[in-house]
Amino acid sequence: MIRGRRIAFDYGLARIGVAICDPDGILATPLPFLDARHPKLSRNIAALLTEYEPVTIFIGRPKHLSGADGEAVSLVEDFGKELSTISDLPIIFVDERLSTVDAARKLQAAGKSAKESKLLIDSMAAVSILESGLAYENK
Repeated sequence: MIRGRRIAFDYGLARIGVAICDPDGILATPLPFLDARHPKLSRNIAALLTEYEPVTIFIGRPKHLSGADGEAVSLVEDFGKELSTISDLPIIFVDERLSTVDAARKLQAAGKSAKESKLLIDSMAAVSILESGLAYENK
């Protein structure tokens, strides 16, 4: 695994969760979610990529528990195509099954209220996606 930060996105129609890791790929940290409908979304993502200088982009790929692709796969793939116009970084799609469940569990364990969790859940799901991507790279 090459040294450098990785960034992960949990794509949704309303919000896009974002997480970043340290250059050694040890600690994944949530960042504020992005408004998926914002007219300057591409510019906001480009600013994140410039600020954090990641070496890889992970995007959660929705799958059913059976392993079959979820309904939103085409939307996520379109998001990946959009990212490829912003950056030439490698983009890796990561199975995001149960990432939101994992995120909710972590927020509950941290004592976050339902209202606080609603604002954090997307980026915490991105943390789970990032952790899965890092585990994949370390294999």
